Amino acid sequence: MALTRQPGGEQPHWPLGPFKLRLPFIHYRWEYPEMVQGLIMFVVGLAMIPLLQKYLGMPYEAALAFCVVAGVGYMLPALLGVPLVPGWITPAIPVVLLFLQGFEPGPEAIKAMFALQIEVTLIFLVLGITGLGNKLVTVIPNSLKSGIIIGAGIAAMMGELKAGGRIDNTPVSLIIGSVVCAYVLFSLSFKRILETNTLAKRISNFGMVPGMVLAMLVGWAVGEYALPEVQWGITKPDFALMWQYLVFSTGMPDASTFMLAIPTAIIAYVIAFGDIVVGFTLVKRVDHLRKDEQIDDSVTRVHLVTAIRNALHAFLAPWPGLAGPLWTAAHATVAERYALGRKAMDSIFSGGGTFWITGFIALFLLPLVSIFKPVLPIALSLTLVLTAYICIMVGMEELKNSTERGVAGIVAVTLAMPDPKSTVYAVVIGLVLYFLIERGHHIGKREQGDLSILADATADVQAGDAHGRSAAGAPAR
Repeated sequence: MALTRQPGGEQPHWPLGPFKLRLPFIHYRWEYPEMVQGLIMFVVGLAMIPLLQKYLGMPYEAALAFCVVAGVGYMLPALLGVPLVPGWITPAIPVVLLFLQGFEPGPEAIKAMFALQIEVTLIFLVLGITGLGNKLVTVIPNSLKSGIIIGAGIAAMMGELKAGGRIDNTPVSLIIGSVVCAYVLFSLSFKRILETNTLAKRISNFGMVPGMVLAMLVGWAVGEYALPEVQWGITKPDFALMWQYLVFSTGMPDASTFMLAIPTAIIAYVIAFGDIVVGFTLVKRVDHLRKDEQIDDSVTRVHLVTAIRNALHAFLAPWPGLAGPLWTAAHATVAERYALGRKAMDSIFSGGGTFWITGFIALFLLPLVSIFKPVLPIALSLTLVLTAYICIMVGMEELKNSTERGVAGIVAVTLAMPDPKSTVYAVVIGLVLYFLIERGHHIGKREQGDLSILADATADVQAGDAHGRSAAGAPAR
């Protein structure tokens, strides 16, 4: 029997320094709808295996062991007191892959991935402890932030649409799955149907699961994916083989690799901070409907837990998806059910906790893993396509005027270039254009030699920029 929460109070927990430890069946009840979702949606975590094989050069068995390490990380937020359903820094995946393309798959790529992930760890750790995260994101020009988000979306989409990409190999399943997922998650007409149709509302509670399952069934039906060979028993991740693909075996990266990873690490943090904002926004949207629970939305705790997860990956499972604070689709689904009341979901922690504990257990269920093994690429593709839509939509919404849109467009196109150094180029070009175009209009006044006009113009620019930064806040996704 779980400990009982007092009306209007926090969910029971054990204090653990800056964390709040919560265990299933002790501090919260088991949620069966989230258990069902976890038994299916865990396949998205397995979808990282093809990237591990391609970019880090490891065999399937070692990659599966990496997924087990990731599964431990997915459980940490609910365990330590973070009310967000975690995932990858998904929009950063195309940027990370561009970075990895500059290294030979194998030891060199593994060392590069370690360098990037340990830098992301340090950024989250330092900015979380000092509270400087908000300031860093607000200092970055709005056009550069939006350009990065839009560029990540374009890169994600182009990775699927390019010649030889998955759209060429599996067009039917990818198109049908993408359309169904987009309709269920984003369609205005579907939202109107939800108001009167009970079946539609039940479907919406499962987020992208219906579209993903349909895409898999279609892929099998039309022959785009091989039929699974169902096996029984328990999976056997090869942890001994995994050790050969860690920095303890490959050696540490050199200083140049760490330097090259810095722009990508900063971009990943900017995107991840936007995820934090979106995650807590989703919580606040339903929090007023649940007066029975007080939710502690500590941004510092999110930073610390995310830093722990990235450190875990850096040393034990370098991960191209990185460890992000939010899986938007899954968290939105949990928040939607949470809003239905305590009978539907005891606590926001019981929903997220049940989801990823089930997902971790599913990693060892060989029948499930063997069924989904042939269709792992479609799970990754659908995740990237939906991420592309969200990134482009949100990035465009953040832009305030035509000048910002122009600068952001150049940054986005540069970032999406198939060049390992495109992240460096995008940041440099974005900053140069910002100072030349968005803040450079006073240069012409200087040429006129009118010092008084120059002083007035400079004051106006500084005042306007300060106002814009305070109003813009952090990017949301």
